[in-house]
Amino acid sequence: MALAQRLDARITAEEKELLQEAATAKGLTLTAFVISSARDAAVKILREQHVIELGRQDQQAFADAMLKPDAPNRRLRALAKRAGFGRKR
Repeated sequence: MALAQRLDARITAEEKELLQEAATAKGLTLTAFVISSARDAAVKILREQHVIELGRQDQQAFADAMLKPDAPNRRLRALAKRAGFGRKR
């Protein structure tokens, strides 16, 4: 992977010391540690944004709706007819 982008950040001496100490503890350079940590945090945040967690009652309601859906009402049948569903091909 070719590196073509640059990221600059101004931090305090204490923050740099903390990050350097953590990087050393993991056997990484400061740059590798910061990039790895930022990537891990980004993946975690995005995963949380895309995962829907349901409580027990919501899980049961969802499962019931999937296993025993309501019959289509008049509006849904009309929409399906306009969209061409139900025609034999």
